[in-house]
Amino acid sequence: MKRKVMIIGAGGIGSYLIPLLDKTNLYKITVYDPDIVEKKNLTYQNYSANEVDNNKAECMNNRYSSVVNSQPYLVLTENQIKGYDLVICCADNLDVRRLLYRCSEQWLDLRSQGRNGAYISYKTPKSMYDVVLAGPDGSFSCQGNEWDGKNEGLHFTHVAIAGMGAEWMQRWFINNDDVADYKVVNI
Repeated sequence: MKRKVMIIGAGGIGSYLIPLLDKTNLYKITVYDPDIVEKKNLTYQNYSANEVDNNKAECMNNRYSSVVNSQPYLVLTENQIKGYDLVICCADNLDVRRLLYRCSEQWLDLRSQGRNGAYISYKTPKSMYDVVLAGPDGSFSCQGNEWDGKNEGLHFTHVAIAGMGAEWMQRWFINNDDVADYKVVNI
């Protein structure tokens, strides 16, 4: 039986995570993302020029057979995330993360900003939530605050985090005790 997963966010991390999972043919993926592909995304997200001005979730649905449902909407309620074996957050938004951390579902939060990246799972001690959910509201690029839009300063930590997330998921579905609660990397 295929693993039913929800991926929130198909940008910097999600657009690389989805093809990795698709190659295994083990997942039925629902993708939520209200954003459209912009020209500036082409340098660091897994999109091509012919997808500019199209919804990111729908682009993933058009490309990958394991994406069975694309939702061009925000995730705003716990009801939206119920019924999945695992919910993966690749969104660059603390409000979505706060919703996820409060819910009773099993989840994995993938993050990247500049040279820093992390995965944080539902298994992480709740005493750490104040630290990992701290920060200003809003959205943040996985390229970090200093990126000037030039290719010379481009970061790829988000691609590494997508790979780490895919590996975490593969191990978790085999034996959910054989994965780390969280990991932080700085390259």
